[in-house]
Amino acid sequence: MNCYGPLAGFYDRLTDDVDYPAFADRYENAFREDGGEFRLLLDLCCGTGSMSLELSRRGYEMIAVDASADMLMEAREKCSGLELPPLFLLQDAAELDLYGTVDACVCSLEGINYLSPEQLQRLCARLYLFIRPGGLFLFDIRSPEFLRQMDGSTSVDEDDRVFCLWRADYDADLEALVYGMDLFSREKNGLWRRSREEHVEYAHSPEFLQKLLKESGFSDFQMEEDTQRLHIRARREQNP
Repeated sequence: MNCYGPLAGFYDRLTDDVDYPAFADRYENAFREDGGEFRLLLDLCCGTGSMSLELSRRGYEMIAVDASADMLMEAREKCSGLELPPLFLLQDAAELDLYGTVDACVCSLEGINYLSPEQLQRLCARLYLFIRPGGLFLFDIRSPEFLRQMDGSTSVDEDDRVFCLWRADYDADLEALVYGMDLFSREKNGLWRRSREEHVEYAHSPEFLQKLLKESGFSDFQMEEDTQRLHIRARREQNP
């Protein structure tokens, strides 16, 4: 069962409380602290393009990658009015393939949690190829503790067009939170359509991430924690 199919058309309605400018401020602070030149950015797991839109408006050239065609369709529409819209690519993160290097890669709203340890290892190897020497990899995750405490939880979101119900279960063998999502969307004829998706978020510890990034050629591992997420920064090492 795929994720971010039927949900794509309602994603922004159900996540209208996300503070994308705050994420962008965090990224720009990292760029300023680094002191290097950051003009071309990769928005990995870009979803409906809200982060790409925010960063484009701030003057950055954007490449936006996502594995969901439905999410990318929403992103293209959202960014269509920009003078220089992002280049959108339909790719799995673990199979990332760009035309050249970028100054930094950002991945917001725990996109990294959607990758298994094996997929994440392949992604880091690909990012080493496509982030310029000295460039940055900036991302956030849900901590393993956060995902484990979500076991057995349920949640409901709704407005006048969509009703979303999901239940989460933590799989200790998989070390991942698996949650099924039922979407009931109102059609133009007044009837309701039911769709279902399944999402899996893997529990990556900071220790695992630091080890993996180091083995993949990234250094200067830094982490900040807020009430919702762990924010991580790593630098692509200079070529020998």
